[in-house]
Amino acid sequence: MLSRTADSLFWLSRYVERADYLARVLEAATRLSALPKAYGSGTNEWQSALATAGCSDLFHRFHDEPTAATVIDFLAFSEDNPASIRRCLEIARTNARAVRTALTAEMWNAINGAWLELQQMPNKASDPDGLMPFLDWVKEVSLRFDGSGYRTMLRNDAYWFARLGIFIERADNTARILDVKYHVLLPEHAAVGGGIDYAQWSAILRAVSALTSYHWVYRQGLQPWLIADLLILNEQMPRSLAACYDAIVGNLERLGGAYGRHGESQRLARSIHVQLENSRIEQIFQGGLHEFISTFIVNNNRLGGAIATQYLS
Repeated sequence: MLSRTADSLFWLSRYVERADYLARVLEAATRLSALPKAYGSGTNEWQSALATAGCSDLFHRFHDEPTAATVIDFLAFSEDNPASIRRCLEIARTNARAVRTALTAEMWNAINGAWLELQQMPNKASDPDGLMPFLDWVKEVSLRFDGSGYRTMLRNDAYWFARLGIFIERADNTARILDVKYHVLLPEHAAVGGGIDYAQWSAILRAVSALTSYHWVYRQGLQPWLIADLLILNEQMPRSLAACYDAIVGNLERLGGAYGRHGESQRLARSIHVQLENSRIEQIFQGGLHEFISTFIVNNNRLGGAIATQYLS
């Protein structure tokens, strides 16, 4: 396969996954902003959404205050934000066009149809009350694209590169939303385990479609260390870091076997996976959750760079 074809497949999947993640971040912010004032939250949930999306600095170049209207517009529709939902779907569709013959008809219809639908939507912030249908639509687009690829693609190098893009992006997103919860979302004066803390964790778990899974696995009330265990170490949870790296290692091993050569990306992916397998949540908290996640994000980015060097350039 040509490296530019592999590159387009990789980034096509990453941008679709990123659009889905941004929709989930906005959904969580909307739920948190609707909490009664009696909870006593001293934070700005919309600033937290920007931090989770990694767009705070860019946002403040164009806006002074993070309000519902400005953040929704910036993360969902803005042309000034290269990581807005609109721009993610646009870039994904551009990559899809470049590798049209490597996609199945169902995958092309999913991404092209989404782009055509998006053109009919207003290119501005919508009323927060009408935001949820749009966010549900974005998540549905991601599900259609992901599901069509899973059910219709040959299990060859095109499929493996596409899946790598999904899981590299998903691991990064899960790590960021968990880190921001610990260091931005909870007010300094609010007690861990209090009402506001419980409501925030519930919104975060809903954002990553993990609330029901949490109760199935742990069968008790929301506990921060158990939530971290679910989203970091539990391979049964599809969005956990461990599950993402199990998939990443598998797809990289198949690529190495297909091309007859293993390299830095395979070695680095196995190293990160082994670290996750050998970690325990008590050790992670003892050493610092923020430090663990920061190191993971750096290593995940290194792996993305190693894949680019080895296969995409």
